[in-house]
Amino acid sequence: MFNIFSQSKESPTDVKGVRDALLRAIKENLQKAEGGEGRNIKGINLFINVGDGDKHMYEAAVYQDEPNLFKDEVQRIADDFDIGLPAAWVMEVVFTDEFPPEAVKLNEVKAAIFIRTKDHVIIKSGSAYIRILNGEAEQPEYQITSDDGKLNIGREAKAQVDGGFYRTNHIAFPGDIGNDANKYISRQHAHIEWNNEKGCFMLFADEGGIPPGNKVKIRSAVTETLIKLHSSHIGHQLAEGDQIILGETAVIEFSYKSGVK
Repeated sequence: MFNIFSQSKESPTDVKGVRDALLRAIKENLQKAEGGEGRNIKGINLFINVGDGDKHMYEAAVYQDEPNLFKDEVQRIADDFDIGLPAAWVMEVVFTDEFPPEAVKLNEVKAAIFIRTKDHVIIKSGSAYIRILNGEAEQPEYQITSDDGKLNIGREAKAQVDGGFYRTNHIAFPGDIGNDANKYISRQHAHIEWNNEKGCFMLFADEGGIPPGNKVKIRSAVTETLIKLHSSHIGHQLAEGDQIILGETAVIEFSYKSGVK
């Protein structure tokens, strides 16, 4: 299978060509990341942006119905080129209508890639506040700290999810209080956690907050642009004044200052 790496750079027109081009691009980006050693790579996010006419071809290329097959092919390439991926690395393929700004656009195919890594860093700390601007949560404001771990956001404080398990939402929007904004929030919508490497809080979409489910959108106070989260693994670095839209109309605000007088 490795003769794919000597093929031309023209845009592929069939399933095999798309798959070969994707694997070639992943191999090249893995070799660039971490100097090709791979031990600090946590996962690969592949984003695909195609029209309806080509979507079936790309779905077949990444084995959409059996995603582990595509990961296995990436693993074989990594082994063949001595890229030492760790045992627990994750492969995620997302079909989207726009690429996240962190992702690197690929030349031959209608796709982009983001390689997640981990590093050893000194321990940092911080605290902030989450204010409810629209919708009705159990509290009008929440103080969060770097010691809190993963802080789940969703509908109901105890929400039953797939498999019959229950998830605890630390920032919870009750579904039985008659507030229209609350009913569009998923039971497992998003979460906030401290990123020690960057020294900041990060917002991540959860299963219920990424397409095609309810959405997570951020109105950035820094760039004054609207940012959409397309993956559960690529988060948004929260900044003072960022407003987060959950579902249709529920809005929360991130701040380093308390709004309580």
